[in-house]
Amino acid sequence: MKALFIAFNQAYGNEIVELLEANGQRGFTRFDGVSGKGSNEGIPRFDSHAWPEYNNAILTIVDDDKIPDLLASIKAKDEETPDLGLRAFVWNIENMY
Repeated sequence: MKALFIAFNQAYGNEIVELLEANGQRGFTRFDGVSGKGSNEGIPRFDSHAWPEYNNAILTIVDDDKIPDLLASIKAKDEETPDLGLRAFVWNIENMY
């Protein structure tokens, strides 16, 4: 099992949830109003007067074999609109109940 953390610009709306569903991934936890700044070229998203945009994030636990297709779908969506900001990170899950 893997943990997939996806940080994305709020402008994506429900597109990321739809992407998960299209890849057969049902369960997730969504965090709205996440602040941050990309490590390379990303602009700040602080939901403030100076930086009014914000991000959302999703954490989902995924079977190992689904990760390559999910990452490919996320990368394709990011390449369609690179200025919005979309990143995914994968961690191993040791245990869960």
